[in-house]
Amino acid sequence: MPELPQVFRGFGLTFAQMFMKVTTEQYPEQKVPTQPRYHGRHQLNRYPDGLEKCIGCELCAWACPADAIYVEGADNTEGGRYSPGERYGRVYQINYLRCIFCGMCIEACPTRALTMRNDYELADDNRESLIFEKKDLLAPLQAGMLAPPHEMPDGMTDKDYYRGDVTQVTASQLLAVEPGRGVGDPGVPA
Repeated sequence: MPELPQVFRGFGLTFAQMFMKVTTEQYPEQKVPTQPRYHGRHQLNRYPDGLEKCIGCELCAWACPADAIYVEGADNTEGGRYSPGERYGRVYQINYLRCIFCGMCIEACPTRALTMRNDYELADDNRESLIFEKKDLLAPLQAGMLAPPHEMPDGMTDKDYYRGDVTQVTASQLLAVEPGRGVGDPGVPA
């Protein structure tokens, strides 16, 4: 007999919901903005001079509970530097058919190379297009960035990148990529 009041409370809650105003979103005509911490599409970030933040450590792939990430690291060379330090992510793939958008890969990344954007429209009618390659995940080059591969600024180490001491492209990097340009030319920092 003591369960009877609990049953009526449950029905009362259901009955009260019947008279509440229904919220209908007119998607896709009106797109509602997502919350700031929404877990959407992944993005591989860059440093302010254009070098990639991914160091090919594969920790994101190890942390992924759905086994949706594949990373293959390679060594940087003096003529072909894609990231500060010894290694970079040569192959980077995220399989959105398997990804559960949990964010464990973001937590595991030691350089904050991988973040999640607010993009949520990932539906497609082709399974192959839901496996994103590195070129699909890399952040676009902003104004003033150099496309890798290029050298680090003179006198800087990978630790200077991680501390945030590298804030823009330097004249030494530009001279290595485009010989003949110097300080004072348009677009060259002093």
